[in-house]
Amino acid sequence: MAIRLVPITEAGVAAEAIELPPPASEILPVTAAMYQSSGFAPPWIAYLAVHDGSTVGTCAFKSAPVNGRVEIAYFTFPDFEGRGIATEMARRLIAIALAERPGIVVTAQTLPVRNSSNRILESLGFTLAGHAVDAEVGDVWEWQLSWGG
Repeated sequence: MAIRLVPITEAGVAAEAIELPPPASEILPVTAAMYQSSGFAPPWIAYLAVHDGSTVGTCAFKSAPVNGRVEIAYFTFPDFEGRGIATEMARRLIAIALAERPGIVVTAQTLPVRNSSNRILESLGFTLAGHAVDAEVGDVWEWQLSWGG
C-alpha cells in the first residue's frame, strides 16, 4: 500500500495542496484545536493520508513523547475502509517515531472490545498492556509496542 503522509500545519491546514473531501476538511479545525492543547512539535503532529490522489484518512501523534512514550491514533475515511490504509498509517507513524527516537515506546488506545483496530495493532506487534481512561470516551484498552534501544 503506497500512501503519502501530508503534515497538518499549526494553523490547521494541509502543508500542500491536496483534495480535501468532507471528512478531511472537518478534521483540520479539530487538529488546530488539538495543537492548542497538546502543542505543535514536528514530527509529533497530525497528518492526512493520500493514496492514488485521494485523501483517504488521517493519523497523528496525540502529543510529543512524554517519559519515553508516544501515543498514535489513526482513522480511515469510510469510503476507504478495509483496504489496509489504517495499518499503513500506523506503520508510518511507528517508523517516524523510531527514526526520531530509537527505542521509544509507542502506544495506542482502542475501545475495550474486539474490533478491527485491535487486529491492526496486533498485526504490527502491539500487545494489550491494560485498561486506561480516556477523557473523551471513558474506559479504553491501551496497547503498547516496545523496541530495544
